[in-house]
Amino acid sequence: MLDTAAPENAIVVGGDRSKKGTSVTVSCNDGLRGQRHERSRDSRSLLITAAFDRLVAEIRACTVCAPYLPLGPRPVLRGRPSARLLIVSQAPGTRVHETGLSFNDRSGDRLRGWLALDRQTFYDEARVAIMPMGFCYPGRDGKGGDLPPRRECAPLWHARLRAFFPAVQLTLLVGSYAIGYYLPESRGRSITNTIVRWRDFLPEVVVLLHPSWRTTRWLRDNPWFENEVLPELRARVAQTINPNPRSAPCPRR
Repeated sequence: MLDTAAPENAIVVGGDRSKKGTSVTVSCNDGLRGQRHERSRDSRSLLITAAFDRLVAEIRACTVCAPYLPLGPRPVLRGRPSARLLIVSQAPGTRVHETGLSFNDRSGDRLRGWLALDRQTFYDEARVAIMPMGFCYPGRDGKGGDLPPRRECAPLWHARLRAFFPAVQLTLLVGSYAIGYYLPESRGRSITNTIVRWRDFLPEVVVLLHPSWRTTRWLRDNPWFENEVLPELRARVAQTINPNPRSAPCPRR
């Protein structure tokens, strides 16, 4: 369980979202007030959309890490303010850098399989937002894998970007960097020790390992992930992004 006094970037789970309703008396003027309220809401929506678009443009123009990026800056992110599912991932690989499309690689194929989402649904920005820990490809390490996400990125942009996703109902923390940043209590623990506690973070958060080829052996050694985590994950994702879900997830245990 997360501490309600967690750092600013931490995701705090739990709490009662329900509000008791109140009865009202409807008068003949309510129609006019309703029309004015509707116009006001539309105007506010346009202002929010414009502000969001400006922020995304600012992020995509960012060059803070340019001296350290072997392929140069090309920030990759997705989502609209209406998104209900937020995926906090690691950093783009070379193929994603080339195409500018998040998870447009074999890792994305595996992740979409875990979520039981086809490409059309996965890339529907009105429902799914993707916010990596590092927006740009960081380069290769000495072992042939990718370097960690640049540390400058998340503190600079994430809080501002998350503020534009008020509709998010479920956040997926994909990989150790996302988990460590948003669940500070997990730092120092192995990825296995964190993911085995996946029920502790429900219903707002699901923790996942990164879906790269490096996880193939981990999946073989930990069959409980596919047998227990994935069915619950798929049910919660379906319930989150579909207005009329066919199945409901099991209650928190």
